[in-house]
Amino acid sequence: MNQPPRFLIVQTAFIGDVILATSLVEKLHFHFPDATIDFLLRKGNEGLLKNNPHLNDVLIWDKKNGKYRDLLRLIRLIRPRRYDKVINLQRFGATGLLTALSGADETVGFEKNPFSRFFTYGIDHRIAPDIHEINRNTELVSWFTNHAALKPKLYPSPGDFERIKPYQTKPYICLAPTSVWFTKQYPEEKWMDFLRQIPPSLTVYLLGAPSDSEAVERIRQGVGSERVVNLSGKLSFLESAALMKGAQMNYVNDSAPLHLASAVNAPTTAIFCSTIPQFGFGPLADDSQQIEIEEILDCRPCGLHGRKKCPLGHFQCAYGIRTEQLMQRLPT
Repeated sequence: MNQPPRFLIVQTAFIGDVILATSLVEKLHFHFPDATIDFLLRKGNEGLLKNNPHLNDVLIWDKKNGKYRDLLRLIRLIRPRRYDKVINLQRFGATGLLTALSGADETVGFEKNPFSRFFTYGIDHRIAPDIHEINRNTELVSWFTNHAALKPKLYPSPGDFERIKPYQTKPYICLAPTSVWFTKQYPEEKWMDFLRQIPPSLTVYLLGAPSDSEAVERIRQGVGSERVVNLSGKLSFLESAALMKGAQMNYVNDSAPLHLASAVNAPTTAIFCSTIPQFGFGPLADDSQQIEIEEILDCRPCGLHGRKKCPLGHFQCAYGIRTEQLMQRLPT
């Protein structure tokens, strides 16, 4: 009698990458409902996967304290588990080494990983206008499932929804104004201009990590309205997702909050400055729209990822987006 399969998904990159990787959790559970599915991520991101009913175990890699020592610990932990398949979503050497040494019956990852020659299967990683990141990831498992990508999904608990209820007494929108990368971030003064024009009937909740609090507070003070509330650093990942789910609209950059909204199917307006949706990281919610500068710029995109500053100094890809484009996405 065959035993249910055992899978390990490896994604130790950033918040948005982990959220999008939950698409594979959904897909593996759909095809193998009795399977044991484990997930390996970096320390700090484990809160994203709390309450996920399809996961057996979440393994945590401490990349900041003894990175390679902890990697060795994980390899020693993983090898005795004898996974049927280890699925590596990353293209970096450390997780490639872990995958190669995992002791799994079969291993799969992208060919660009420097250790892919030691995988059972190496899959081409393509950036193309019609390929979303969840489609790229799905190709890693398509050879034993199919090519259909399922949407990513997070699971806020009843407690998460209960904790954000005090913020839901009136209609509201959420706005996540920051990004790790300067050129992915809609300018503060542009956010302020937009917020000054929203109807008085709407409360605005500004979201972000604790490290975003100072920038978010500048926006709040710049608008000077009691209806604009700074919640940065005050909510967990899943509490933020729960709040976004109940919002009239969520305004986000090309950054992690965009994918939080996608994972709870919350209405999304995603602003793309130096990057473009064609890279494969656009919103996936049923009610979603991408906003970009309407003018064609020869310098855009200036790279696959964001930059610390505009290479040409003008940042027109952000400043050229009109406030009216954002206003058109407000609920009527």
